Amino acid sequence: MTTDTRIEDWDSYNAALRERGKEFSALHPEAVKGFSALSRGAATTKHLDAKTRELISIAVAVTTRCQGCIDAHARKAKAAGATKEEIAEALGVAIAVNAGAALTYSLHVLDALDGAG
Repeated sequence: MTTDTRIEDWDSYNAALRERGKEFSALHPEAVKGFSALSRGAATTKHLDAKTRELISIAVAVTTRCQGCIDAHARKAKAAGATKEEIAEALGVAIAVNAGAALTYSLHVLDALDGAG
């Protein structure tokens, strides 16, 4: 069974996500305030420019499979001047890190097999 997870209209997706975010904020304002403070703190850097932060954010968004994060950080990366080529390279890093994680956890399976009675 395959599931189509493509989002055809990112603007509508973004608007719907923002509405749900407002609803959650009304239900649990302190959690949203904490998230907002964390986001502001991460965006306040002395050594990384906005484009670099957004390229990192895109790679992390892909590795954590967060569609809302992908939407937000793709928009911010574009606004910060990131090119498709730069974004593709950041995505290549995300792909490699995910492959590395799969390899590392595969080694844990070997450890488990060796330790299994």
